[in-house]
Amino acid sequence: MLVNAKEMLNKAHNEKYAIAHFNINNLEWTRFILEECQKQNSPVILGVSEGAIKYIGGEDVVVSIVKSLIKDLNITIPVVLHLDHGSSFESCKRAVDAGFTSVMIDASSHSLEENIAITKSVVAYAHPKNVSVEAEIGHVGGEEDGVADELAYAKVEDAVTLTKETGIDFLAPALGSVHGLYKGEPKLDFDRMQKINEILNIPLVLHGGTGIGDDLIRKAITCGISKLNINTELQIAWSNAVRDFVTNNQGVYDPRKVIKAGEMAMKEAICKKLELLGCVDKV
Repeated sequence: MLVNAKEMLNKAHNEKYAIAHFNINNLEWTRFILEECQKQNSPVILGVSEGAIKYIGGEDVVVSIVKSLIKDLNITIPVVLHLDHGSSFESCKRAVDAGFTSVMIDASSHSLEENIAITKSVVAYAHPKNVSVEAEIGHVGGEEDGVADELAYAKVEDAVTLTKETGIDFLAPALGSVHGLYKGEPKLDFDRMQKINEILNIPLVLHGGTGIGDDLIRKAITCGISKLNINTELQIAWSNAVRDFVTNNQGVYDPRKVIKAGEMAMKEAICKKLELLGCVDKV
């Protein structure tokens, strides 16, 4: 069933585990994720970037796919449909109006004052419609660099100000993670993470979950991380399996067989991540 993320993440925060946010890129990925999370009896957040929304065909198409799969596959676990890195109020509004149950407004590239103003407008629109809101403070590194810029780490006081003035449900403070693959070792600032967690006592989000060691993820959960975003790891698992299949089956041209070739590798990666986060059998 589709729910917003607030109750799910508050429970994870209170019980010291984390919810997996898996990005979806098409119908098949959505199905693979839902089936494996149902098998593991784990709540899940389906994240959709603006780029993926455009690729799939629009917000309404995404919502229709997710709702139809939940119904036809008899999915009974709690499922959140979440806009990942919404770049504007308008983007978040389109997602809310289409039926997304959670949105992230990423105004982290703006000044703190502008970030607060934009985020407040999203919260004011989303909350009356029972849609949860995530915001970002600091700036999570991008795929183009693969290294976190320490100057872009979230400041504790800014994290507190943004959260208290906007009424967001969960916060993504930039504390050393990057999107995509890392160049070198992740440098997570656990002391700062713990301080933010102690002051705010709300679920925190760690973006760029691919490439962070298991021990670091476990430590992050003890410091308040209740949502871990994963995309690249599933992309690599799926694409490696598909490449092997295509190499060994040159005569196959049915796209259904090609896409399905990555199913088991992807589900194995999903299962391992759910076990690591401690969210198996948390429904």
